[in-house]
Amino acid sequence: MHQEQQAGRQGEQQGEQQGEPRAAPLPPTIDPEELKRALTAFKKRHKLTKLDHESKLGASRPMTGGKNVGNIGIIPPNTFPRAVWQELARQGKIKDLGGGFYAPV
Repeated sequence: MHQEQQAGRQGEQQGEQQGEPRAAPLPPTIDPEELKRALTAFKKRHKLTKLDHESKLGASRPMTGGKNVGNIGIIPPNTFPRAVWQELARQGKIKDLGGGFYAPV
């Protein structure tokens, strides 16, 4: 019996050495409602951040109109895990800019 166990271990080691891919664990499924709430929170955060960047209030020229900054990337709200943002990016609802920054599509 001891020889059978050794043969089995050697076969496993050879399979790993030959580059056979190991089955990756499946990612946990994320509740669609949580994705929806996260996307809503992201849109609100993006809107406020964009308005803040466009506004010149509090700067040296408080009455200027500001200018359109276009589409900017933000760090999403930390009330949702990183996996949620990655899943939304995978679905194409937001764009991953790298470094933890995301932008709306």
